[in-house]
Amino acid sequence: MSLSSQQIRHLRGLAHSLKVIVSLGTKGLTDSVVEEIDHALSRHELLKVRVNVGDREVRDEIIEEIIQRTEATLVQRVGHVATLFRQNPERPKVDVGKR
Repeated sequence: MSLSSQQIRHLRGLAHSLKVIVSLGTKGLTDSVVEEIDHALSRHELLKVRVNVGDREVRDEIIEEIIQRTEATLVQRVGHVATLFRQNPERPKVDVGKR
């Protein structure tokens, strides 16, 4: 899903008060973690994921893999925390406004 800068700004504001739902540790990105993120995206649509693995390049690669495998959109990344969005087509919860 392609989001406009205005939509991303709106989603960042909504995500500000959210807590991290999924944390990746030393074992990295496993299939079960991807499934948990996918389930959380279906339920919440907007969530934060903490990636406590390796250096910045490794974290970037892991975040990119999460985005590809879950078909989510990266809203923002601050340090170890990535904010992801994927709208549920059946029951949308988050209003992203106009494109």
